Amino acid sequence: MKPVVLDTNILLDIFVFNDERAVDLKQAILGRRIQAVASQKTLAEFADVLSRPLFKLDEETQLAILAQWKSNAQQVDDSNLAPAPWKCRDTDDQIFLDLAYQLRPTILISKDNAVLQLANRAAPEGILITSDYQAFKL
Repeated sequence: MKPVVLDTNILLDIFVFNDERAVDLKQAILGRRIQAVASQKTLAEFADVLSRPLFKLDEETQLAILAQWKSNAQQVDDSNLAPAPWKCRDTDDQIFLDLAYQLRPTILISKDNAVLQLANRAAPEGILITSDYQAFKL
């Protein structure tokens, strides 16, 4: 089973918006049928986004969402990750690429166009970058 890295937008769809496209993915995560992976930097990014006024989440809800993700994701120490050989235009998303590069072969599910544009370059490294919420089934 390939590890699965989820960017922040996908996590928002799963844990905040309950997006119907993400139902199977959420069930796979909560049922531990996939190896969902997070790191300190990706967790910090998710916590930062959850705290934004746009989402209108009180602190208790933010902490509960973050705790649910932490308890269901395998956490990887990212203090010594080798950087991916390609750089993302959005520096906030580089952490997801670096994590996927470290775990290869892996799947990175993202809705971010800057990340998705690197899919062809990542494929030879054994990294599937996709916006397909069902990619974990491959």
